[in-house]
Amino acid sequence: MAAARGCPPAGCGDRALAELLLEFSRAQYRAKDGGGAAAAKVDRIERRCLELFGRDYRYSVISNAHGEVCAHYPRHIVLLERDAGAGRDPFESTVQVGKLQDLINRSKMARCRGRFVCPVILYKGKHICRSATLAGWGELYGRTGYNYIFSGGSDDAWADAEDISEEDSALRNADSQLFDKVRGHDIKLLRYLSVRYICDLMVENKKVKFGLNVTSSEKVDKAQRYADFTLLSIPYPGCEFFKDYKDRDYTAEGLIFNWKQDYVDAPLSIPVSLTQSLNIDWSEYQSWDLVQQTQNYLKLLISIINSDDDSGLLVHCISGWDRTPLFISLLRLSLWADGLIHASLEPSEILYLTVAYDWFLFGHMLVDRLSKGEEIFFFCFNFLKHITSEEFSAVKPQRRKSLPPGFTLEEICMLKQRDRGSTTSLSSDFSLGMESSPGAAGSFTYEAVELMPAGAQAQAAWRKGCASSPQAVLWSRAQQSEDRLPSVGMVEVKSSSSSSSTHSDNFLRIGSSPLEVPRSRLVSASDRESRLEEVRSSFLASYSRTIGLKAVPPSPSGAIGGLLEQFVRGVGLRGSSTL
Repeated sequence: MAAARGCPPAGCGDRALAELLLEFSRAQYRAKDGGGAAAAKVDRIERRCLELFGRDYRYSVISNAHGEVCAHYPRHIVLLERDAGAGRDPFESTVQVGKLQDLINRSKMARCRGRFVCPVILYKGKHICRSATLAGWGELYGRTGYNYIFSGGSDDAWADAEDISEEDSALRNADSQLFDKVRGHDIKLLRYLSVRYICDLMVENKKVKFGLNVTSSEKVDKAQRYADFTLLSIPYPGCEFFKDYKDRDYTAEGLIFNWKQDYVDAPLSIPVSLTQSLNIDWSEYQSWDLVQQTQNYLKLLISIINSDDDSGLLVHCISGWDRTPLFISLLRLSLWADGLIHASLEPSEILYLTVAYDWFLFGHMLVDRLSKGEEIFFFCFNFLKHITSEEFSAVKPQRRKSLPPGFTLEEICMLKQRDRGSTTSLSSDFSLGMESSPGAAGSFTYEAVELMPAGAQAQAAWRKGCASSPQAVLWSRAQQSEDRLPSVGMVEVKSSSSSSSTHSDNFLRIGSSPLEVPRSRLVSASDRESRLEEVRSSFLASYSRTIGLKAVPPSPSGAIGGLLEQFVRGVGLRGSSTL
């Protein structure tokens, strides 16, 4: 069978990733930079991303060909609309690309560097978005820096009323009107995307340089324009801190941020209603090391998007190209490992997609970060080893109410596999009644199962038929407690009856072939671990062959660094062991 259009030949996933990493480490991506060999490489990367998105979703594209929308966002900004399978998707997005583009054009000045609120993940009909923080006074009056220097650098929250001289009052009123207008458009965009939760990763209330406020944030907007949103201040160290990570032989365990620094003034603030189910003592956050802090923040984000409401989520730091892609990438990979998004992608494909789209095309400055030893990009993928357990899974465990006598759980699931979607009579011998749980999109869970078999003979005949059927599915049963079903997510990759979608700019959707046999993916806790470990191993191997790590001083014992040892194992030169 020929490879799908736009897809590298079979077995070339590692080569495609290596080429991407080389390009990423050599030049800074900017949408406005066109022409030449570099532009051709970027074009291949973007088309590959579109093809990977099209495997599982229908989508539209917002054109940013010359950086006219944002200079450091993808040239083809993807709006995921619905599952690519046939039939109605109960979690279809209601966002229309034309209206979205209009709101973006009106609101982009509200955020630092014009990095507007952009949806990047679609989960259960909810948009998970990314952006920069709010722009300050100086940036709004001119991004060139000229107006910033000569305006004094103040923003709408820089000075209290008593600090404003009488002659500045008129100018200040004009400023307030400007912020009302610009941030008003930003709020309209957030509401159109149904975003309710805003997670701010800044350790500052406002970014200050040379004694002047460069940016602001929703949590210190004095006019309380964002009061209707649920604001979470979850301060997380900036990219500079990851030099310490590199200098400690790429070891995050025991690495604790210094919260006593003068510029750190944003305390952790989370509504109690969002923390009750997590069993985390948030008052201890300043004593957490980098591993525990990242784990707990990820648990919080997963809990938010897995809530029963239909609200979306925005994650941002200052510029939105270091800490923001870290958590967006971890969210994408974690949900994929559960089988809940990008269900048809293999480990090498989801790795390529998140490196290319979440990091490279959204402007992470890898060249600069590597030159300074601020290896937050590497940390993201090496960190996957810390989120493999079921406690990070978005698949909700289901309680077992009843099982029919004479049948195992696996056989009930096989019945469902043979009779997709049916809750009526399966044969003249017995009928099956199933109540599907309103769990995560794409999941396969049952709250109650009732089966009325005609007798043992009918059961035996059914089992014999299953054993000889080419549709029979092999199930591996993990040891579970009696009152719980295994945490299993079942995702069907449905073929599309259409070869195109409603893209703007004449972009065709590269979807599933109409002749493709639907396949199912079962994701248990052990599957989640193996899938994330495969992504991590692939990343380590490609990274070591392309970018590599700077050697750290050897330990007194003369042993090589921990991560270098992992690389040796990753490329197959040494047997693996517990790290």
